[in-house]
Amino acid sequence: MGEAMKETAATPEAAPADAPAKDPAAEVAELKNALAQAQENYQQQRDQLLRTAAELDNVRKRAQRDIEGAHRYALERFAVELLPVRDSLELGVRNGAGSDAASLIAGQQATLKLLDKAFERYSIKQIDAAGQRFDPSMHEAMLMQPSAEAPPNTVLQVVQSGYELNGRLLRPARVVVATAGASGT
Repeated sequence: MGEAMKETAATPEAAPADAPAKDPAAEVAELKNALAQAQENYQQQRDQLLRTAAELDNVRKRAQRDIEGAHRYALERFAVELLPVRDSLELGVRNGAGSDAASLIAGQQATLKLLDKAFERYSIKQIDAAGQRFDPSMHEAMLMQPSAEAPPNTVLQVVQSGYELNGRLLRPARVVVATAGASGT
């Protein structure tokens, strides 16, 4: 029984009994081929990764340049719309000394129409506050004034117009707000 155990212990465990034995040189050559293929695959993957990283970096830089350009020139079209308004004001100042009041008023009205047209193109709207209920999100109360004619918390007078851009408040309307009227006046 001891001899049978010695024979089983001497047999290699990895190789099946009917499999042909591999030549160590052939096995080394096979491993070298596998290593060469793995290294080639690694190099291809690394090159692809580097190209992808470079392309991503280029896209990021291009996007950054586009954003900087958009910030720098965002107001260009609006500024072009305002140039005729400035020209009109300049003309009015230049010719103001030799003009009568009626022509000055007409010039100011024309300039205001140019400005309104530019505002309209860019969705800048004047806040209509007169007679409206006071809204602290749209109006800034400059003064509270008793009024017998208007209900309390109603805008009596607009001191300075407010504006919004695409529904977003640019500047609140500065207003005089009604309080309860004084009794016995």
